[in-house]
Amino acid sequence: MTNQPKRSFSLRVKEQLKITALLLRAIPSPAVALFVVSVITMNILANKTIFQNEFLAIDGGILVSWLSFLSMDVVTKHFGPKASTRMSVFAVLVNLLTCLIFFIVSIIPTPHEDYSAFNTIIGGTWFILLSSTIAFFCSALINNFSNYAIGKVFKKNPNGRLAFITRSYISTFFGQFFDNLIFAMLTFMVFAPIFWDGFSWTFVQCVTCSILGALLELLMEIIFSPIGYRLSRSWAKNNVGREYFEYLESLKGGFAE
Repeated sequence: MTNQPKRSFSLRVKEQLKITALLLRAIPSPAVALFVVSVITMNILANKTIFQNEFLAIDGGILVSWLSFLSMDVVTKHFGPKASTRMSVFAVLVNLLTCLIFFIVSIIPTPHEDYSAFNTIIGGTWFILLSSTIAFFCSALINNFSNYAIGKVFKKNPNGRLAFITRSYISTFFGQFFDNLIFAMLTFMVFAPIFWDGFSWTFVQCVTCSILGALLELLMEIIFSPIGYRLSRSWAKNNVGREYFEYLESLKGGFAE
């Protein structure tokens, strides 16, 4: 067995950047665009609570959260969990850039009209942004790798409808649950008591809302999952991402996924 030469750090970085560039070029642009837009939109719509009681709190983000997770499921099925995570990191960075631009616009003074309501919405709250970013990234990891692991169970027909919906439903529920839970704990148990005059949630409230919220978000996923399945089959049929997969194959003993 021959020892392969070690890659330098700079070479490894260049390989990772090239893999990411090839991936973003390989994933059909409408899928990437819709995914990024859904992540940004969730951040905006989360500012409005559309229902709340003792056991459940739902914000406007639920209307698009299914699109984020369905997009990750389709990408995980075709390209793998690491590729889906790369796409998630890209979306998070674009979202942070968007929030920065929104914040700058919100603090620019204008003498013409009262834009206080507009500034409050787009300016956001820093610890809510921090909580949602951490929660989304963690939930993306959970969703992507659990989806991939569940898919390994279906050895006889891994590309069938049953395999797709099983891995999609289970991974989405757990991903959404931990997204809700991490966000709720950071926002309402860590930051809110400090910055919102002692307002806080108990751990039980965080868990209860996270479970019920995940069930509602799973329902949205169930409704729209047939679209994801047909899209996944279309990508496989048309050999989407061939250049990306060929480059990964060319990396012998490197950092191929």
